Amino acid sequence: MASKTVVGEKIGMTQIWVDNDRVVPVTVIRVLPARVLRRKTMERDGYEALQVAVGVVQPSRLTKPVLGQFTSRGVEPGRKIMEFRLEGSQELGVGSQIDASAISTGDRVDVIGTSRGHGFSGGMKRHNFKGQGGSHGNHKKHRAPGSIGACATPARVFKGTRMAGQYGSERTTIMNLEVVRSEPDRQLLLIKGAVPGPRGAMVVIRDTVKGGKRI
Repeated sequence: MASKTVVGEKIGMTQIWVDNDRVVPVTVIRVLPARVLRRKTMERDGYEALQVAVGVVQPSRLTKPVLGQFTSRGVEPGRKIMEFRLEGSQELGVGSQIDASAISTGDRVDVIGTSRGHGFSGGMKRHNFKGQGGSHGNHKKHRAPGSIGACATPARVFKGTRMAGQYGSERTTIMNLEVVRSEPDRQLLLIKGAVPGPRGAMVVIRDTVKGGKRI
């Protein structure tokens, strides 16, 4: 279970100079303001978690039932309601703010997001197949997958055979990334490497479950 979690918006990628004159590629994430909307308890709900309101939205853009969840608790309306299971969540009351100060420079984090969608893709793009030869009688089959089954035995295609199909647009977690720089005053996190999703995508950043040494 994570001990600290924030929600951010992917701005894009750049590179920065660090110690020993090294250039490090980083993803810039702007942390969105999150307010605790509700605390779930073991006695009432069967588990402990926090419901948080992420971002800011005009009340006129929400339906009355959704808006009522915020007004009844005196919390500013948010773009999205998310739920986190956190250690020590008892310390955060309704209305408490969760921002970039929760993540420090040098922390190791897991980043969760929705990968970039590629639609219906062929085997070469989806599974990194090398394709067939470019000569020796090959006619318009250069990107075809080739054989997908046997003859009389087993007389079928096995489930899970890698073929063309829907690619991307799925929940993806990149684990054990390093926070190269945390700027709470600007609500920015610079994380080493790439994270899932296109620019503007919403991602969840939490402390890693793996731990490990600095890379």
